[in-house]
Amino acid sequence: MEKLYEMLEKDIRFEEGLNACMNCGVCTAICPAAEFYCYDPRKIVDIVQSKDNNEIAKLLKSEEIWYCGECMSCKTRCPRGNAPGLIIMALRGLSQELGYFVESEKGRQQLAIKRTVGDWILNTGYCVYLDGISTAMHPEQGPVWEWVQDNKKELMNRLGGNYKGDGPGILRKIPDETLAELRKIFEVTGGLDRYNKIEEYSKQKAAEMDLELDEGIDNEYFRHIYKANDGSHTR
Repeated sequence: MEKLYEMLEKDIRFEEGLNACMNCGVCTAICPAAEFYCYDPRKIVDIVQSKDNNEIAKLLKSEEIWYCGECMSCKTRCPRGNAPGLIIMALRGLSQELGYFVESEKGRQQLAIKRTVGDWILNTGYCVYLDGISTAMHPEQGPVWEWVQDNKKELMNRLGGNYKGDGPGILRKIPDETLAELRKIFEVTGGLDRYNKIEEYSKQKAAEMDLELDEGIDNEYFRHIYKANDGSHTR
């Protein structure tokens, strides 16, 4: 098995996030996610500090590391200057790198994020893309949003936007050369490689679960991970 603690140490977020935890629990007391989810950042940091390879592997395959909202409230209160939120980011990154994320319900949803927000960034330049927010995927938006979608060009232009237009303005079309530069940034920083690994491991898991996984979001595996909730996550 890989020496997981040593792999975590190579992540700058881990280096910045862990100084010397004394297990006081202040991070858990201040954490909004801990109030709502079955989540305890104190325990997670304690496990990581133990350097126990088997326990860290369990963390990488767990639901818990996906509950953090990365608000960094923990950093503001820790008496030792630790940032459990950064440690969680490092754990998530390693889980994606090794493919452990597919072993948890919330981890498998990384593919849904990649194929929506992730692909929107690369293909449109927007992390929240108007055309992609449908009531089929987000029913909580309600009938008003259906009207907005049906009339978005006229509506957005009336509100002062420049929906898919050339030149400046909110919701403008992002030039191809800018998208190419953005893709290059992802390539150089390893973002594209991470995207590819999320796809690769997800395809393996879909085959294991005997679920169809094609391109896009209209397939069995995507629909499953997007809607799955076994009810065990909240208090």
